[in-house]
Amino acid sequence: MEDHNGHTTHIFSAVSGSARQLVHLLRCINFKSKAHVHITREGIRFAVEEAQVMQGIAFLDKSLFTAYTYTPPARANGNKGSDSEDEDEEPEIPPFQIPLSSLLETLQIFGINDTTTKDRWSTRNNVTHRSSALETRAVLGMTGLCRLSYASPGDPLCIILEETGVTTTCELTTYEPDSHEEIPLQKDAIAQKIIMRASWLHDAIIELSSTSPTRLTIVSSPTAPYFTLSSTGPLGSATVEFSKDPQLLETFHVPRRTVNTYKYSLIKGASRAMASATKVSVRSDEQGVLSLQFMIEVEPRPGFGGVAFVDFRFVPFLPEAGEDDEDSGGDEELDEGICDGR
Repeated sequence: MEDHNGHTTHIFSAVSGSARQLVHLLRCINFKSKAHVHITREGIRFAVEEAQVMQGIAFLDKSLFTAYTYTPPARANGNKGSDSEDEDEEPEIPPFQIPLSSLLETLQIFGINDTTTKDRWSTRNNVTHRSSALETRAVLGMTGLCRLSYASPGDPLCIILEETGVTTTCELTTYEPDSHEEIPLQKDAIAQKIIMRASWLHDAIIELSSTSPTRLTIVSSPTAPYFTLSSTGPLGSATVEFSKDPQLLETFHVPRRTVNTYKYSLIKGASRAMASATKVSVRSDEQGVLSLQFMIEVEPRPGFGGVAFVDFRFVPFLPEAGEDDEDSGGDEELDEGICDGR
């Protein structure tokens, strides 16, 4: 897109002092190849989904960037009879899709491969690696500028990386987005809300992996046992119980007993976020939709506290006719919906 002087203009551009914090967040949702991207005035929303039963959403707030410019394309004037309400609405930049793996490779072009990408769920080794913001900074070693720009709908997403006098420019092809609907969480019908350290949830999930599980059942109750994770698989079953100690469960709001079962392989897809986050908010609604919202530390800046959020949502497992299954029940600073672009 060009202005009246013939100069190239962009409907979006942003500058980050370092690519590593972007990589740190986007890796958390790198469980599928394509990412749905929606650029808004408040930030960039990346969403990845698995067969409409699992979604991972990373919201890069504009505060993460040292500069953030959002200039949506002007609305066409062809419809003079449009409603005044529509005329008052600000036009938006249309969503698009990009290959997430290619974006991550580009952002790391000056960095060292992250040694924590080895599958920590593999049975080939018994060593558990947990990444953190500090470890990520040390491993990636990326300190140069990162510039993102988008000229107009349908154009490539341009990434420019500058470090020690070397500049690399990459253009990622953007695609028309597939049908994308967010897995709904009924925030007015929350059946459980638990906030805990993410590392404890991560350790519990790893411990349950010894049975090669296919399902994970989450049980919460106002009476003991308060919060239980159980796995079942071809090698047997296992259970991890959490007490109601405030040192363990920072927030515990469970009005009644809830039981919901999910595919273990889907929960496993959030393992990097579990390993990277400091806290996690575990919520489910009366339909059994599970939300795991992770609070992840990034580099603070003036006016920005250094905290970002990654949200995962899961549809409960529905047994086929004839299968035995437990009765399922329905089932905000940390979980105020920051990942939805507000």
